[in-house]
Amino acid sequence: MTGAARAGPAGPGHDGDPEGGGPHPDPAADAGRGADADADAAAVAELLGRTPAGSFEVVVRADGGRPAVIANAPFLSDGTPMPTRYWLVDPDLREVVSTLESTGGVRRAEEAVPMDRITEAHARYAAERDALIPPGHTGPRPSGGVGGTRQGVKCLHAHLAWWLTGADDPVGEWTARQIGLHPT
Repeated sequence: MTGAARAGPAGPGHDGDPEGGGPHPDPAADAGRGADADADAAAVAELLGRTPAGSFEVVVRADGGRPAVIANAPFLSDGTPMPTRYWLVDPDLREVVSTLESTGGVRRAEEAVPMDRITEAHARYAAERDALIPPGHTGPRPSGGVGGTRQGVKCLHAHLAWWLTGADDPVGEWTARQIGLHPT
């Protein structure tokens, strides 16, 4: 597997792949791109194996432009709260992260990353998502941090997805190292 390019504090950068392969942020996203947005909707539906239940934009792309990470709106089309802002849709990354999780990766991540850093990441993630909720919204709201959890680590996929956007997610960074996307 090649390394991944991801956004950093100063914009797109490369971690371990001089050719720039792997997922990379799409700073233009896909809002209002007409046919391109339709193509993305079809591609994401194929990657998920179902029609997405809410609006989203592609924020990280794999080689060849295939969607790798989507950013979900805070509510599904029916108004149901959507706590997971960033969703890993790249099938290769999903598979390797699933393998990591199935071999104790969540527990190892919690042991490796200080809990205060995890808690801070959850707060930043929730604040970013909650900033998208219109002022005066009444009714149910999404809650929790990365992957909808309030403490600890629930889903390495969600952490990696957020990290690939350039976010400061220590669990996402740990996950990237474990799967060879980030130099040690």
